[in-house]
Amino acid sequence: MATMGSLIGLVNRIQRACTVLGDHGGGGGGIPMGGSPIRRSRRWTGISGKSSVLESIVGRDFLPRGSGIVTRRPLVLQLHKTEGGQEYAEFLHAPRKRFTDFAAVRKEIADETDRITGKTKAISNVPIQLSIYSPHVVNLTLIDLPGLTKVAVEGQAESIVQDIENMVRAYVDKPNCIILAISPANQDIATSDAIKLARDVDPSGDRTFGVLTKLDLMDKGTNAVDVLEGRQYRLQHPWVGIVNRSQADINKNVDMLAARRKEKDYFESSPDYGHLAHKMGAEYLAKLLSEHLEAVIRAKIPSIIAMINKTIDEIEAELDRLGRPIGGDAGAQLYTILDMCRAFDRVFKEHLDGGRPGGDRIYGVFDHQLPAALKKLPFDKHLSMQNVHLVLKELVRRSITATDELKRFPTLQSDIAAAAANDSLERFREDGRKTVLRLVDMEASYLTVEFFRKLPTEPEKAADKNTPVSDRYQDNHLRRIGKFTFFLHMIYIKKQLSAMLDEDPALMGKRDALVKRLELYKSARNEIDSVAWK
Repeated sequence: MATMGSLIGLVNRIQRACTVLGDHGGGGGGIPMGGSPIRRSRRWTGISGKSSVLESIVGRDFLPRGSGIVTRRPLVLQLHKTEGGQEYAEFLHAPRKRFTDFAAVRKEIADETDRITGKTKAISNVPIQLSIYSPHVVNLTLIDLPGLTKVAVEGQAESIVQDIENMVRAYVDKPNCIILAISPANQDIATSDAIKLARDVDPSGDRTFGVLTKLDLMDKGTNAVDVLEGRQYRLQHPWVGIVNRSQADINKNVDMLAARRKEKDYFESSPDYGHLAHKMGAEYLAKLLSEHLEAVIRAKIPSIIAMINKTIDEIEAELDRLGRPIGGDAGAQLYTILDMCRAFDRVFKEHLDGGRPGGDRIYGVFDHQLPAALKKLPFDKHLSMQNVHLVLKELVRRSITATDELKRFPTLQSDIAAAAANDSLERFREDGRKTVLRLVDMEASYLTVEFFRKLPTEPEKAADKNTPVSDRYQDNHLRRIGKFTFFLHMIYIKKQLSAMLDEDPALMGKRDALVKRLELYKSARNEIDSVAWK
């Protein structure tokens, strides 16, 4: 049965869910003169720890680490909650490869980054798409972006600062994007680049979630309660504090689930944050984001369904224009060819009947050109009256000779031959000529377009009137199929059916892509309908 989690997964394929912003330590981001309620820790590294936050949410150590800008391409991370079983990951660029070793996932991200950017410090806006299936996650999509920086370092283009900001803005400017702004607790919030950018694109704060990291690294006697409780910088959504693994824990490969328990113990036992423990930590953050995304999706379901239906209609119309896919079996191919032949027959008749241009020329041929051409033919040369007369006289002679009853009376034979051949034939010769010419003129008047159009239907009209209507319809239907079958047989002797249905490969590729998109949108619509109102 579908769940709301699967609905979130479907909508995430249509709209981005949560974009992760973080400050990078490349200069700046410090505390202004005069100090701050949150003092700078001696162990401050200048890095927000957004990768560690992502790993805490997932419960796995899988992201590349190192100095400088490590995240150099957007990472679209889709989390899928499972009902148990082994955890695994899949990349869109390697769809048939399943990763169960998350160290291999880290290496694949680094290798795929280098494949586009090279082994440099350059960045690219081409995303890496990664899906993780685990019982320890919530259904959520996160987009990890390069950390905001203020200066270029050696090996980077001077435009790197603006390039990163442009990339980040391309995501966070979208009104459906949820912004996860991560800042270290030992940095003044007023100088946080992540918060500054989030405030710029989301001034109301309706879609911004603030996250404070490194709470455990602050100097003794200081805390971030004013920020977490919204007194220093208020957002529409509550701030969430995170305690990531220490570098020592990372070096010892401390299990992420154990790190979650350690984080929970830290907040519950902290004199500063104990009263906030129930809404602190990576696990709570993931749940908070998932619930918020679910609420947003429910509110947007009508508009999402409308958008999906509009897209489906557009794809259907485009497929009708391109022509629907043809089955691979011979029966489907034959049906397609017969259907095309029927379409050709219909269009051809429309031309003849005047429904399309060109049919009037056919009328001209039969109404004017044919009669004029017939009159010009030298019929008298080949079918002269004298020739006809001689043939008739010869028939009279043969008839008299073949009449046994006349053989007894030779004189009667001669008289009949003379009367029939000479008197009667000669007397009716002129009248017969006139009658024949009159009949020719009469018959010639029937050689019109309508005459030739009715010829194929004459056998149908000649059917027995006592034949049931259903049988006559079947006979006519089979007769028409027979015409097509004969026509196809003449073609089939030269080509196989599949060879007859050849298409432009580019057109076929475009159709296949449209069919896949159509299936995706229909599947999304069906699943949304099945869970939207539960």
